[in-house]
Amino acid sequence: MKKRIVSSFVLPLAVATFAAQGQESDTTINAYAAGYVAGYTCSATFNANKSEAAIREHELTGIYSLVADKVAAMKAMVDRENKLVRVAYDDGQRERISVWRPRLGCVDLPVGATIADADKVSRPFADSAVEKDSGEPWQERQPVNHVTGNLELDGVIQKAFSKHYGAGARTTAILIATPEKIIAENYLDGFTPETSQRTWSVAKSIAASVVGAAVLHRNVDVKASANVANWRSALDPRRNITLEHLLHMASGLDSNAAGNRTDRVYMGGGRVIDTATTTALEVTPGTRWKYANNDTMLAMRAVREGFENADDYLKFPYDMLLDKIGMAHTFLETDWNDDFIMSSQVWTTARDLARLGVLHVQNGMWKGERVLPENWLTYISTPAPAQPPESSPGYGAQWWLYNERFPELPNDTIAARGNRGQFLVIIPSENLVVVRRGYDMAGEPGFNEHDFVRDVLKALK
Repeated sequence: MKKRIVSSFVLPLAVATFAAQGQESDTTINAYAAGYVAGYTCSATFNANKSEAAIREHELTGIYSLVADKVAAMKAMVDRENKLVRVAYDDGQRERISVWRPRLGCVDLPVGATIADADKVSRPFADSAVEKDSGEPWQERQPVNHVTGNLELDGVIQKAFSKHYGAGARTTAILIATPEKIIAENYLDGFTPETSQRTWSVAKSIAASVVGAAVLHRNVDVKASANVANWRSALDPRRNITLEHLLHMASGLDSNAAGNRTDRVYMGGGRVIDTATTTALEVTPGTRWKYANNDTMLAMRAVREGFENADDYLKFPYDMLLDKIGMAHTFLETDWNDDFIMSSQVWTTARDLARLGVLHVQNGMWKGERVLPENWLTYISTPAPAQPPESSPGYGAQWWLYNERFPELPNDTIAARGNRGQFLVIIPSENLVVVRRGYDMAGEPGFNEHDFVRDVLKALK
């Protein structure tokens, strides 16, 4: 068998740390750290209803080394009445602010914004109480944190909450399901079916699903030019970048040494249109696979270009995807310009991810209604022309492919994979969805989803 990767993100993180430290000043890195604390505290408080101690333990430890030490020394001021978080930095001379909005979660204001700017963010959704998870569509549900009666499977799940699948693993949730039944559902103490976590790059596969909904409902053509406004000059070769190139991680754009580090947007309060749309081509679109957060953000920006106003765009993923399949505890966060940061900044639950998996197992159908195009599962599962190295899973359209490179899993296995051990694995031939959530430690071997899913399959046989 070919060599398997143990953790998807250890090497890119190491590379990115040196790159970032060579580019940003101390003041900027301080602003990043304050933005990290503000954003995560805001989202974990108002999306997930977590305590200050739990936020410190989970969201703010074991993180990106560039800001880890600075984050540890910073204090968040949580304003529950106005649903925002403030974090001072540079000896109190400056502060970063993150503001919560219904359904959209938290938005980080730019460096230099003041508390007076908090009311300026758009709010297309009315505030309403989030209800307890209904448990739909599953007709049968294994009680939460109960044994399944399958001794081998129970042993595998128990190992998942240990260091067995990775020395740096910190598992918070395991959910194994078919479209009809939740076979197993287990959580770390303090977590429930309503506890959302950041998806990190699992969001990319959610973004692809939104694109699929746009293909179905808005006649979006993935083969057409992405038509980003910043690239429309007749002399601009970026006009040749298609939406499909972006979905395939094959834009050819310069995304720095480590394309999975987009600190200016993720922590710095930057806008997608000021960062992702401004880089130049390095190679011809479609000829190189390179993992790049910007490609996902640009794919969503390409969809937005077809909307006349921001509110309609912001509501579209909810109206045409999330609400249709019951993903009621999912928050798609944006920059302050109302561009979705769906390369990473989505907060959701294990059950909501499983619902997305079931939608794909059912080939885009939900309770008799078509939510995704009929061929969408085939489309996202088809290997892109340019592929990652053979030590990695293959790549389709914003989904990872465990194809012939990994003979211990069925050839149609696909996965959404995110930093700190977020995984949604879909095996259509087995009618199976596997979700794992965690807070794996940066710089240590993370949770090995391949071995876990292999062991789950053996146990279910």
